Amino acid sequence: MKIFLIQILILFIISECAGQTITARQILERIDKNFEAETVISTSTMSIHGKRGTRNIKAKSYARGSTDAFTEYLYPVREKGTKMLKLDDQLWIYTPSADRIIKISGHMLRQSVMGSDLSYEDFMTNESLEEDYKAVISGQDTVNGRLCWVLELTAVSDDASYFRQEVRVDKERFLILQASRFARSGRLLKTTKIEDVFKTAGRWYPRKITFKDELKKGKGTEFYIESVEFNKKIPAYLFSKAALKK
Repeated sequence: MKIFLIQILILFIISECAGQTITARQILERIDKNFEAETVISTSTMSIHGKRGTRNIKAKSYARGSTDAFTEYLYPVREKGTKMLKLDDQLWIYTPSADRIIKISGHMLRQSVMGSDLSYEDFMTNESLEEDYKAVISGQDTVNGRLCWVLELTAVSDDASYFRQEVRVDKERFLILQASRFARSGRLLKTTKIEDVFKTAGRWYPRKITFKDELKKGKGTEFYIESVEFNKKIPAYLFSKAALKK
């Protein structure tokens, strides 16, 4: 009888532990939730490592939900006053030197932003990983000394930015610390790595991110977030074409 009770207890413990095992879908939910906010205001510097050296471009961005965003470039003088407006799936850019507003669409979305390793299409993405991808946990790895799940993501939505992604997710902070993004053909297109993080407003957030376009030469683009604020009021006029020339 005693042996029987011990066996029942072991089975109970095993079933409890199994019930607590996290699924790939739950991991995606936690990643998405970490970035949820009514509004986000951020200041960032983009360091573009090109053939002729490194260029630093500073910008201030405003986001409303996951669909609307407004960015103004502050530095250097050559780029100062350039603005981008994203409203749902539409994107416009204003350049003060030409005093023109141009709509970015079609093949233009694949062009580089300011010569960086990011495309306009990358800036356009408002994907929900949970909605746009199916995921499978394929193993575990260590990135920057952090234990991570390795997830294989395959697009189930036409809105997904990439057909397949292999990502490494911090098991404690639910941040994607490293990602490889592939075309339908299997060709590697982009790699991303979070080099540093910080905690703000009760959530972990990237501080420094390195982007690399694997289809071109160069050392990549470093994206450094200097400050970020969540759920602050943003004037509605910023999310209009009129704000581009103001």
